[in-house]
This record gives sequence, C-alpha cells and structure tokens, in this order.
Amino acid sequence: MASKLRIGTRGSPLALWQANEAKRLLAGAHPELAADGAIEIRVIRTTGDRIQDRTLAEAGGKGLFTKEIEEAMIAGEIDIAVHSMKDVPTFLPDGLGIVAILEREDPRDALIAGPGVSKIADLPRGAVVGTASLRRGAQLLARRPDVKLVPLRGNVETRLDKVARGDVGATFLAYAGLRRLGRTDAVRAVLEPAEMLPAVAQGAIGIECRLDDARTRGFLAAIDHAPSAIAVAAERGLLERLDGSCRTPIAALATHAPDGRLRLDGLVVRPDGTGVLTTAREGPATLAAEMGRDAGDELKGRAGPGYFQ
Repeated sequence: MASKLRIGTRGSPLALWQANEAKRLLAGAHPELAADGAIEIRVIRTTGDRIQDRTLAEAGGKGLFTKEIEEAMIAGEIDIAVHSMKDVPTFLPDGLGIVAILEREDPRDALIAGPGVSKIADLPRGAVVGTASLRRGAQLLARRPDVKLVPLRGNVETRLDKVARGDVGATFLAYAGLRRLGRTDAVRAVLEPAEMLPAVAQGAIGIECRLDDARTRGFLAAIDHAPSAIAVAAERGLLERLDGSCRTPIAALATHAPDGRLRLDGLVVRPDGTGVLTTAREGPATLAAEMGRDAGDELKGRAGPGYFQ
C-alpha cells in the first residue's frame, strides 16, 4: 500500500464528523484509499479550542481554528486539513490552498430558545441571548435592540445545554452543524436569509493541502463539488474586499438560479445594530469571485465610521 493519507482536524464532535465525511468520500472515490489504515485522522488542538473565556474577536479574530493545523501541514505532519469554511481566513499561508469544497449543507442559521419562542419576534423584551458571533448579534440588535447579548462559547452540545438550563434565553447555531450532528430536535426555527443572512461559506466544508502535493490534489479533485465551490468563491470574494475579520459583522450568501446564473446577497452591519448596508449581484457563475469582489468594493465604499473595527 502506498503511504497513507493523513487528515488533520480539530477535535470537536462536529469537526470529527466533517473529517470522517471527507474520509468516506475519498475512500468511495479511490479504491486504494478504501483499505483499513489507508486514511488516518489526526486531531490537532487549535488556539480557538483552547480559548473559552472570551470571544474570538477579543482573542484576535479569524485563523484561530486553522493556524496549528496549517503549521502541521507545512511541516509535513499531515497531508490535508478539513475545515469549516466559515472559519478559514481569506488569505492562506504561502504554498497552501483550498483545493476542494464538499457539497454544501443548508447554510441558514437556526434559533435555539426556551419554551414559547418559535421566532425572533417571540423573544421576551430584554431577553438574554448568548452568542459569540458579532454577525448574529449585530443582525439581531438591528431587529431587536431591546435584547441583551452575552458571550457564549463552547461546542454545540455545550451551547444547547446552556439554553436548556436557562442560562440564556436563546442562541443561534448553524443549521448545517445541527443536521450533521443529528440535533435538529433543538431547533425552534430555521431563519430565512432575509431575516438573518448567514456567515460567509457557512455550511461548507473545505479541504486544504500543499499546492505542490500533486498526489493529494489528484485525490481531492474527485470529491470537489463545483456548485458549492462556486458559491463559496463568490462569498469569499466579498469578504476579501472587506478585509473581514471576526471584529466585523459581515454576511453573504450565493445561490444558484435554475437558469444557471448566480445571485449573491451581501451585508455589513454596525456591531451595535444601528446601521445595516446590503447589496446584491446577479451574473454568470463563471464570474463568481469577481461578483463577490465587486459587491465587497461597493459595501466598503458606502460604509462610514463604525462599520469596521
């Protein structure tokens, strides 16, 4: 057997699900990877996993869930990294690239709340809502300035438990993660993008490798899902122009129309919810990244003080 393929991943239940899904798809596409031991999953603890006492924005922004994994890849300790694409910075280390996007799950946000709450409007006045996401918090405040936001970190089960115990009245989680973990039972409502636009690339799994590793790139080409990759390219194009970080509430969603064209909706919000700027683009899917960058340029030009921290 040729040398094994080594997958690097975080150790959370959701991250391990994603790594095992990549392993399953690779083994299905390549018989030589289907043998026992041909693919190895290695758990790497990241800075983002270690920090639980403050928000990611306070800890330094994007890259906190990828840095150590990428360092292991550069050092030759792993061959590929499996990421939630919403956690991946716009600019990657030299020599590395996202070379495959798996078929995207539902990108919408889900509302998790106590009894009697089935939509944002049902939240009691002054409700305590836990979230570590500036994007979610800012969009919520734009609709419900009366709520109180408190930081909420931890894996999916930890956050679900805090709502169930009443530590917070509600929170928001990516519906994709809840579906993957079989926890849609906790969902009070799946929020339409018009109510809460998702994070850039939410619901998408990206696979990163060394760009000079032809063997690994050949394996990954077979599991790249082109429609998902096109949508992610448009959304990340917008993020690139806005120089987005965890300190900036930015949202975007690209969707494919039946005629093959692509629609991109983008949004930036003041962190306190007092200002919301939106934009949209439609065009051929072949110009996905260019559409995203153009939309990002527009939003950046329109935004005044207070939008970018």
